[in-house]
Amino acid sequence: MANVTSNTGSTLENVDGSNRTGTGISTQIIIRVGANAVGAVQTIEIREERTVTPVDEVGTDGHIDSVPTKSTNISGTCRRIRFDQQRIAEAFSRGFLHAKSQRIPFNIDIYDRWNGDDSNTIVTTIKNVWITGIDYSYAADNWIITDNMSWMAEDISSTLGVGGGKAASGGSRGILLQTDVAGIEQQTDVGKRRGALDASGLISAAFDRTV
Repeated sequence: MANVTSNTGSTLENVDGSNRTGTGISTQIIIRVGANAVGAVQTIEIREERTVTPVDEVGTDGHIDSVPTKSTNISGTCRRIRFDQQRIAEAFSRGFLHAKSQRIPFNIDIYDRWNGDDSNTIVTTIKNVWITGIDYSYAADNWIITDNMSWMAEDISSTLGVGGGKAASGGSRGILLQTDVAGIEQQTDVGKRRGALDASGLISAAFDRTV
């Protein structure tokens, strides 16, 4: 039996024929603020949104170009059971209970241990987080209290381990990745740059297919 699917090359088993679990699952995720892990989280959602505007011209039916016209917005939500005598801001190591009290932004680190610990862990850092909303309700028909928090952040980046190496590797299949020859995309991805479109040479940028 082949160890990959015939059409897509998705891995079915290890090369030696042994069984494997290749699906990323939430039990491999640890959410931290500084040295403190955040417990009792039910869901955490992260949104990265970018506005891209097509460019048209008189005399042509169809877009002749497209370009991002705003910086990427990073925002999200978290739903947490009120547990361990912590409300949600406390669980994220904040010394207050209410959104109005925040004075200084904080970072959230998400550790994806799917590929192993230490140098094999993908660490995603959500930088300079501001809480934009906290809500909860008390109900007679369900006594478990759930806190909801919404937030926005300035930046997001991911590295392989804590050493700052690139996290995008092509996975266990080692698929051939494409990025720009100058390496600006990967510098941005690991947090060495805030964005990729302020580097010079944009009009002449080209793909490097040997990454």
